[in-house]
Order: sequence, then C-alpha cells, then structure tokens
Amino acid sequence: MPDVSASEQTVTRRAVVGVAAAAGVATVLPVGTPAAAAAVTRPADFVPDDPQLHLLRRATFGPSPSSIAEIRKLGTTAWLERQLKPSSIPDKVADGLVARFPLARLGIAGIRNLVTARKLKQYSWDPMWQLGFSAVGRAIWSERQLFEVMVDFWSNHLNVTCPHGDVWDSRIDYDTAVIRTHALGSFAAMLKASARHPAMLTYLDNRFSSKTSPNENYGRELLELHTVGLAYTESDVKDAARLLTGLTVDNTTGKYRYDAAAHATGAVRILSFQNANATAAGGEKAALALLDYLALHPVTARRIVTKLCVRFVADDPPAELITALVKVYLDNKSAIVPVLRALFTSAAFAASAGAKTRTPLEDLAATVRILGYGPAPTGTKFLESLYAMARDAGHAPLSWAPPNGFPDVASAWASPSGLLIRWNFHLLIAAGWWPDTLVRPANLMTGMLGALPATYGALITQLGVRLLGMAPPAAHVTALAEFYGRTPASPLRADEPAAGWMFSYLMAMLLNSPTFALR
Repeated sequence: MPDVSASEQTVTRRAVVGVAAAAGVATVLPVGTPAAAAAVTRPADFVPDDPQLHLLRRATFGPSPSSIAEIRKLGTTAWLERQLKPSSIPDKVADGLVARFPLARLGIAGIRNLVTARKLKQYSWDPMWQLGFSAVGRAIWSERQLFEVMVDFWSNHLNVTCPHGDVWDSRIDYDTAVIRTHALGSFAAMLKASARHPAMLTYLDNRFSSKTSPNENYGRELLELHTVGLAYTESDVKDAARLLTGLTVDNTTGKYRYDAAAHATGAVRILSFQNANATAAGGEKAALALLDYLALHPVTARRIVTKLCVRFVADDPPAELITALVKVYLDNKSAIVPVLRALFTSAAFAASAGAKTRTPLEDLAATVRILGYGPAPTGTKFLESLYAMARDAGHAPLSWAPPNGFPDVASAWASPSGLLIRWNFHLLIAAGWWPDTLVRPANLMTGMLGALPATYGALITQLGVRLLGMAPPAAHVTALAEFYGRTPASPLRADEPAAGWMFSYLMAMLLNSPTFALR
C-alpha cells in the first residue's frame, strides 16, 4: 500500500456533502425568484439525450443494466409493447421474493382461517407489513416494471392505507383482486371492483352505511378523489351515499355482500345521472350503473389522464396532451393500455426529459436497480431494511394515511432533510453497509467498470456513464477528483483508495447528482 494522507483516510459527512453540492446537487429543484431560477442550469441538461433511457426512467422504477440491454436489443416500440403485456414476461426473481412472504399472498378466508387455527392473532398487521415489504421487492426486481409502476399509481388513486387496523383481513386481497387484477385493464372495471371490496367499504365506512343512517364518506370520496373531482354538489354526495347503501361486508366471512334490507330506495340524481332506484333488490344494479357513469364521465377522464401525465410527463403537463389522451380514454371506454401507448409515443412525452423528479421510493428502487445488485439469496431482512429506508424518507409503499394517496410532484418532496436521507441511503446501499446481504460484485470498481481507468477523470467519467447514462460535466469531474486530492488528469493506480475502499463514495456522490434525482 502507498502512503495515504490523513485527509484521504478520513471521509467526513461535511466532505461528502460539500463535494456533492459543488458538483451541482443543489440545482435539482430550482427555487426562489424567476431570475434566480433562470441562472440555474435547465433540468433537461442534466439527463441523457437518449429516448430509450428517457422511457426507462419514466416507465420503470429506474433503469437497470439488464433493462438497458433489453431495450437496446428489442428497440423502443417492442420493449413498450412487451411491458404492456406483463403476463407474457417471466418474473422468476420477483415471484421468488413474494413467496418469502406467505401472508402477503392470502385472501380474506386464508387470513381468517389462520386466526381460527390460532396461527395468527386477530387484527394482526403482519400480513399488511409483508405486503409492504413485497411491494419494495417487486419495485426493484420485477421484470414487469411498467405493470408495477401502474400498480403503485392505482394504489395511490384508490388508496386504502396499508397497514391500517380496520382492513387487517382484507387489504392483501384488495391489492390482488382490485389493483393488480385491473392495473392495465379498464378504469370502469377497477372502480366497480373497488366499490365492492371489503377493504374500500371498510376504509371509507360504507360497510356501516344504511337506509336509516347513510354514511357520506365513501360517496364523497368516490366523487372527489376517485372520479370527477370537485365537480359535485352536496346534493350529489347525499344521493350517492343513499344509492350506495347496501354495499357492505359480511361480518361472518369478511367478504363483500349486498344487503337489500339496508338499501335506501327512492329516486336519485348525481350530476346528470338519474335512477328511479325503485326497489331494494335493484339497488346494487343501480349503484353499479352510477359507477359506470362516473368512470366514463368526461371530467373523470380528464382527471385520470391528467394524473397519468403528471406521473409520466411533467408536474404541469401540456394541456394539448391531456386533451388528446382524454379522447383516447373515452374512445376506449376507460381502457388504460391505449392511453399509456398514446402517452409514451407522444411528442410531449419525448420532449419532457428532465421535467420530473424522483419520489423517495423511486429513488430508493432506482439506486438498487442501476447498481445491478441482486436480492439476498435467502431471508427477508434485506427487504425489511429497504422498506425502513423508504419509511424514513416518508414514502413506505402503500402507507399514505389520508385517502388521496402519495403526492407525485417535486414540491411535495423538496426539503434539505429529505435530500440528506436520500444521500445517506445512496452510500449505505452502494457500499453494502445496509442492507449488507444484497448480492454485489466482490470488487466494486471492476464489477462496475471492468478494467482500471487510466486517470481519475476517466474513472469518474466512466462511472458517470455507467450509473447516470451520461458523462458528468467537466466541472463536476474536477470537483469529484478534488475530493480525492487529485485532478482529472492524475494517473490512477489499482492500489489507490479511489479504486478500492473509497470507490463506493464516488458511486454515492454520482447518485447524489441532479441527473440521478431526475426521473
């Protein structure tokens, strides 16, 4: 080993943060006056000018070495079409991870049977915790990436908080029967499945609604959050609540049932929907007719399409794109695949590079994915650790407490403490400190780059291309070389810290960059 100075031996948080800031991390989210924002480099300048990488950054939880190789081989159109047919994609790794969480695969009867057999405590949150852990695993290692992104999207749109005490026996089945079954189907079918699922009926109190005491909670959220937004009146809410009475949960089985005796009859008008609602026996059919009407309402179409554009295009998406996609949505009776196909092939999507910022969960998943680290061969602690990281960043999957779901705009996640949390888990994961059981190269430098680069500049540039899809700007390369007390032209030896024990710090600082922060 050559002599190493004290400054090289000790890497402090101040040093890492200082170099990262010098490399431009502070420019991820321009704030302040318009003049100040204009002085900041445009976000699009921080992302690769590569349409395939752009699609991967949006339609997945982040590019991985294997997904990059796949889209290069198949081409953009074939890759997208394959992702739109997830059942055709083998998903051995993700399926194996989910199999490690047996409670996360149970239906309502299965959970209740374990309680009866005294193998699980009544009201136990263990199945819901396992669902959250498995969601992290799927986001990172599933080959059906667009499907998993849409599962996350719909889990937020039709949110039932997980874990949540009242849905202890039904939240797992809601994920399977409602969200995952219909994620790439039609919104109308998903909305009707949600309205007749014990988890939603319990979460928003409709199971307790009756003709003598209609509960307005689900009726209001059905209109405001799930469909037409604020385009309703209090009269609409009251009539919706009355029409939805009788959609309830069997207390013995925990499953959905329609209780005609609890249904409030009498004519209703919700927006322009009218129904005589003359008999209790016909109440369920009338409620389903309302749900179809709402799912295909032009205002609902605009809300769903706008949320998809916010997720995949920009926090403030182009009005022209929204209008075009509303027509696709309505022409296809709320089918989601045609809308996604039109969105991803639009000129507005192609022009939106750099217009989105990753949420904490996406940042976490993207970190593991771009590093190419594999899951631990056995056990579940590593996924519990990754879930805890997401939770510490305020974004454990499925856990948003209010019924409106996690926000998906940069301003909701912009804070110094949130940025520091992300920087910390970049280093923890890259260095293999936590979780410490992920499968990664024995030698990080050769595993990431192959042969030893000749200079520090080449080291930084090659690793930038590997992790970010583009070479860092010259100023960033200089700043990162200075972190090691070198210049970009300094020769690099295999026995130097930068190629050994300090290589993970370089990985982390590149992951701290604006390029990685942008989706």
